[in-house]
Amino acid sequence: MATIQELIQEQVQKHPVVLYMKGNPRAPQCGFSARAVQLLQQSGVKELFTVDVLADPQIRDGIKQYSNWPTIPQLYIQGEFVGGSDIMSDLYQQGELKKLVDSAQAASAS
Repeated sequence: MATIQELIQEQVQKHPVVLYMKGNPRAPQCGFSARAVQLLQQSGVKELFTVDVLADPQIRDGIKQYSNWPTIPQLYIQGEFVGGSDIMSDLYQQGELKKLVDSAQAASAS
C-alpha cells in the first residue's frame, strides 16, 4: 500500500494541473479555494484534477509536508509546486498562469 506522500506524488505526476483545495470546484468550502478555481478557469484550464483536503485528514496534513507549504489551496502544474492563492493571483495578473496552464495542456495532449 502506498504512503500518503507516494499517493500525492502520483497525483501531481499523473495529471497536468492539480489543485488541492477545500471542497470541490462546484462547491468550494473557502474563498481562497473558490478564487483558485476561478483563476484557473479564466486561464483556460480544460483538465483540472482536484483533491478535497477536507475529505481526507491524511491528505490534508500530507500535502503540507509534501510541499513544505502551510496553507491550502495548493497548485501543481506538470508535477511542480506553483503556490497558493496569492501566488496564483500574482501569476494570473502577470499573464504567467495562462502560459503555465497552456504549456501543461499542450504537453499532456502530445
